[in-house]
Amino acid sequence: MSAFWVSLIAFVCLFGGALLGMLLNAYLPPNHQSADTQRIVNLGAGIIGTMAALVLGLLIASAKESYDAQNNELIAIAAKVSLIDRGLALYGPDAQTSRDLLRRVIDNAVKRLWPKEHQSGDSFREGITPGQLYATIQMLNPQSDIQRTIKAQALAMAIQLAEQRQLILEQQNSSVSKPLLAILIFALAVNFLSFGLFAPRNATVVAALCLCAMASAGAIFVMMELYHPFGGLIEIPSTTLRNALTQVGF
Repeated sequence: MSAFWVSLIAFVCLFGGALLGMLLNAYLPPNHQSADTQRIVNLGAGIIGTMAALVLGLLIASAKESYDAQNNELIAIAAKVSLIDRGLALYGPDAQTSRDLLRRVIDNAVKRLWPKEHQSGDSFREGITPGQLYATIQMLNPQSDIQRTIKAQALAMAIQLAEQRQLILEQQNSSVSKPLLAILIFALAVNFLSFGLFAPRNATVVAALCLCAMASAGAIFVMMELYHPFGGLIEIPSTTLRNALTQVGF
């Protein structure tokens, strides 16, 4: 489910809980509206709100960590691509095939990670992988110590490139725990219900509770978006790999 729909469901649950509390207020007997009752309810709501805030903060921090990790991996990939290409260029004309394949691998990665930036007919080719790049470099026949050193370093970086590529692809499947997210929304809804339970029934209170529900749902939206850094509003730009792509093979 997309971040928009999750945040919309959260908003409906939170604001709906506040309205339900205001509706229940009209049916509470007088002895249930005493100051002591309100104090106990507010105390419980405070405990629930504190726990929900801690859980939400931890989830956002985890999502931001995942986002930053993938961004850093892209930067590392771009750096390794430039180093491999410069090394192969120094190796000589025999490495031109490997340089061309390196360019195709990066172009394929860009098309796979950011499919919306390409036309429907310009999709990635599944068969092009860093493994082929490794095999092509392995086939080089160095004739000097410099070429042997370049080949060894290029092979090592090609392995690292394959590992980081696979890591990014696997991280795209990571997301927040659905049971944990459901419990968080339920706790916040209970909290908002307690807000509306003893709140006066006027437009100002309703508007304030609506804005609070929107802010809480917005935090959940940001968290969900951070788990999908290659699409949506909080997107890692393709500039890093594209800049590396313009320098490869030339």
